[in-house]
Amino acid sequence: MARSDRSGEEELRRRFPHLYAELAVKRHSIAINSSRSSIKDAEDAPSSNDRNPLPDAVDYIRRCGNAEEAEEVIAFLEKRAEISKEYAETLRQQLRDHGLASFGSKKEWGYYSRQGRD
Repeated sequence: MARSDRSGEEELRRRFPHLYAELAVKRHSIAINSSRSSIKDAEDAPSSNDRNPLPDAVDYIRRCGNAEEAEEVIAFLEKRAEISKEYAETLRQQLRDHGLASFGSKKEWGYYSRQGRD
């Protein structure tokens, strides 16, 4: 660890002992399993507070079992003009570069019906 990193860590420990303790044990950490490719996509994505959110392209991709199925979903949505050609290519690039898991954990059958009961 570099000297500047250690001094910053010591200052954090001294000034915020409880926060430092939480960070050190990572007990309250949250895994981030997916990302949106742009701020606009993130803003337009269904909110978890929505009563009946409609699935978007990433939601459909997250139901896929492998990259080939994901590619079929992207092609289908592009063909039906539900996503733009540019967005389809962005999704394909993410799929090629980072794999299916980069879209998030797999959504199993019944995911949306369970959301309404929570």
